[in-house]
Amino acid sequence: MSLGTIFADLSHFGLIRFSGDEAQQFLNGQLSCDVNSLEPLHARYGSYSTPKGRMLASFLLWREAGVFFMQLPASVREATQKRLAMYILRSKVKAEDASGAHVMFGVAGKDARAILTPLFAELPAEPLALTSADGACLLRLSADRYQIIASPERAPALRNAVARDAAPVGPAVWDWLDIRAGIPFITPATQDQFVPQMANLDAIGGVSFNKGCYPGQEIVARMHYLGRLKQRMYLASVAADEAPQPGDKLYSADTGEQSCGMIVNAAAAPDGGFDMLAVMQIESAQRGEVHWKSPDGPRLKFSDLPYKF
Repeated sequence: MSLGTIFADLSHFGLIRFSGDEAQQFLNGQLSCDVNSLEPLHARYGSYSTPKGRMLASFLLWREAGVFFMQLPASVREATQKRLAMYILRSKVKAEDASGAHVMFGVAGKDARAILTPLFAELPAEPLALTSADGACLLRLSADRYQIIASPERAPALRNAVARDAAPVGPAVWDWLDIRAGIPFITPATQDQFVPQMANLDAIGGVSFNKGCYPGQEIVARMHYLGRLKQRMYLASVAADEAPQPGDKLYSADTGEQSCGMIVNAAAAPDGGFDMLAVMQIESAQRGEVHWKSPDGPRLKFSDLPYKF
């Protein structure tokens, strides 16, 4: 379903800024993605896990010169920053909350490019690339979806210019676009639940299997090389009056009273009902009969993700 061209406030995301001579080395030793190969003005998805390989956060990481920005839900920003800071020790790295120093909003739809062209000297040429000038960055997420990261001084003029031709929507609509794109974000309800591959981080470039060690790397690598992955993330919808929530359990006939999976993210769909990303037993998903909250609860309807795994 097309929403037209929209723009959304993204203040429900937080930002952590990593700087210092050893920031790249430090992050590469903590995160699932390959930070060493991340070029300036490019972004990459990734995750941060416990030593047992369970994700505490998933994020979008981008690089501007020697500085790195990690975007993740504001609800897990502080805890993630504090935990990472514990391991900085004497490294030449500084981790700081950059949320208040930047204003972020998204622009999406068929006219997004036309709206943004007069506002930026150059638009990113490919997905997950950025351009930067005059106190603002423009990040291209996909063919027709962009994110603006601006200084508080520059943001009002950009927002007013975008608002002339794009309809304002709430952040839940932007979350729905992430869901339809198959991009998961870990929240407090789903921390310490999934190995990165279960939430398809490997399918969106968020896991490197040939870089050095990081927390949980042994578990992640074992699942990859030995083929023991029994759960994956799927895109589904449900017709319900009540909104599904991250952490809600799912059930199927093949698992009986035992849960077969869990909702990662959910949002209201423009044409009714709710769309969700849910991690579940692969066998249950293949059978196609999965129910929300109880074995006889509303049945999920599956849709194709925009990528393969």
